[in-house]
Amino acid sequence: MLRYKMNLKNGIAKARMCMAACVAASTLTLGFTSRAAAVPEDYLQAADLFQWESFLIDSSMAAESSKPAEVKIKAAQSAEETFAVIEEKAEKLEAERKQAEEEQKAREQRAAETRVVSAGGGDKELLASIIFCEAGNQSFEGQVAVGAVVMNRIASSAYPNTIEGVIYQPGQFSPAGSGWLDRVRGTAGYTASAMQAAEAALAGQNPIGGCLYFDQGGYGMQIGAHFFH
Repeated sequence: MLRYKMNLKNGIAKARMCMAACVAASTLTLGFTSRAAAVPEDYLQAADLFQWESFLIDSSMAAESSKPAEVKIKAAQSAEETFAVIEEKAEKLEAERKQAEEEQKAREQRAAETRVVSAGGGDKELLASIIFCEAGNQSFEGQVAVGAVVMNRIASSAYPNTIEGVIYQPGQFSPAGSGWLDRVRGTAGYTASAMQAAEAALAGQNPIGGCLYFDQGGYGMQIGAHFFH
C-alpha cells in the first residue's frame, strides 16, 4: 500500500508537469495571452484531475484497510493511463511549438531577404561617410564590417529599413549625433577605401554574420580595433 500511495503521488506530480507543458506549448504555439485561453477544450477534462488530488490521496489512505487490493490496483492503473494520455498530448503540443518557432524564423528570414534597400548615389556616399568616421583608420575588412552592421540593421525588423534611417537613428552612431558625419558627407571627405567598403557592403559582402553592434574593448568577433556582436 505504501508503494501504491507513492506511485499515486508521483503520478499526480507527473500530471502536473504534463499539464504545465500543455499550457506553455499552447500559449507559444497559438499565441494566447492568458493561461485560461491557452488550454484547448479537450484538455479541460484533464485539468479536473488536479481537483481530485487531495481526494485521491486521502481516500487511498482511508481505504487502506477496507478496499480490496484488486480495486486499488485498478484505480492506480486507471490513473496511470490517464497521466499517459496527458503526457502524450503534452509531447504533441511541444512538437507543434517547435514547428511554429521554426516557421516563424523562416518567415522572418524571408521578410529580411525581401526588404528593399535603396542604394542610390546618396546612400553610398552616406554609407561611405559613416564607414570613414567609424573605421577610417581600420583595415578594409574592418571598414566593410562597419558597413555590414548598417546592412544587418536594415534587414532586421527592429531597426529602420533605410540606410539613412539606420545611421541617423538617435543614440546609435556618435558621428551622426556630433555633426561630424554631416561635415564629411557634405564635403565628400571620405576616402576611396571607405567608398569601396560601402560598395562591398551594399553588394552583400559581410565578414561579421548577423552582428548588429560594434565597439572598442568589448566582446564578440574582433576585427582590428572593433569588436562586433
